[in-house]
Amino acid sequence: MGLFDKLKKKETAQVLGAYMKGKCVGIKEVPDPTFGEEILGKGMAIIPVDGHVYAPADGVISTVFPTGHAVGITTPDGAELLIHIGLDTVELKGGPFAIQVEAEQSVKKGDLLIVADLEKIKEAGKDIITPMVVCNTDAYAQVEQLVSGDVEAGDDVLKLVK
Repeated sequence: MGLFDKLKKKETAQVLGAYMKGKCVGIKEVPDPTFGEEILGKGMAIIPVDGHVYAPADGVISTVFPTGHAVGITTPDGAELLIHIGLDTVELKGGPFAIQVEAEQSVKKGDLLIVADLEKIKEAGKDIITPMVVCNTDAYAQVEQLVSGDVEAGDDVLKLVK
């Protein structure tokens, strides 16, 4: 590949949609070091106003935690996404979560993945902030949050640039 070929190579970007309705905040605002310090990768978070979790992009469900508190999705572009509903919610042993998908299932952007009972989560003393992390952040030149503040499910919220 010559110099001009490298100059012509276009960046490829993937834009992810909001996976919940609520207030979009930076990942560093998540009061848990695993997420807030980007240990699992870069990403963002939503403080949800309802418990419906939707696919942020087309992809395949890579993981559904048996407790229903988290789901993994791999997009056709290779992004490995983890959506984690609330903090320390694994301790709730699945009670407030109704899983709508299974591992290896193909999904389209906007498909319903999980329904969470936010009131039950709050009653258990858990934070409902819901981060989405790009677990293979190293595969991207840039992970950029596009918005802050109120979002509707499906709004463009995160841009991944290879």
